[in-house]
Amino acid sequence: MHKPAYSRDHPDDRRASLIAATRRVLTRGGAGAATVRAIAAEAGVSPGLVGHHFDGIDALIAATYAVVGAEVEAALAAAVAGAGDDPRARLSAYVGASFAAPIADPALLATWIAFWSLVAAKSEIARLHERVYAAYRADLEALLAACGVAAARRRLAAIAITALVDGLWLELCLSPATFTAAEARAIAEAQLAALLV
Repeated sequence: MHKPAYSRDHPDDRRASLIAATRRVLTRGGAGAATVRAIAAEAGVSPGLVGHHFDGIDALIAATYAVVGAEVEAALAAAVAGAGDDPRARLSAYVGASFAAPIADPALLATWIAFWSLVAAKSEIARLHERVYAAYRADLEALLAACGVAAARRRLAAIAITALVDGLWLELCLSPATFTAAEARAIAEAQLAALLV
């Protein structure tokens, strides 16, 4: 019996498969490699099926960014939940989670860099990037409030922590031989201590 070249999956399963394929393509080749044809080949579907499920490559990349952002958010939330009730421990857990799996991962780095490279060029990615980072900063502001940081200082403190974490995370993923995750956490902790004075 002849087996069709492509199978029919549930639409949600097919969308998830296309998003997973997009992640793999972005990880291997960056934003420049993320074409409809390359993603379709990676997912084992026809290029027309990509257009059936997503309104173009930008929409597919944005959907992939949203999924990756949600996974990072879930890992951060799990770290906070595991830290107990102490506000300072919860803040440390939130910040420190970026230096451990699944966030400190070269595959995630490659995907995230591809997203960052599209922020300036693609308005849909820029809007999603702002939503993802605004949610991260809002979480930080809530954790800082629980630690007693005055409202007037919280926004800038959250921006400073975000920049610190992004820089340490980027360097840790790019050059893991330079310093360890424990050292990244120690650097972040020293800065948190200074912010909380």
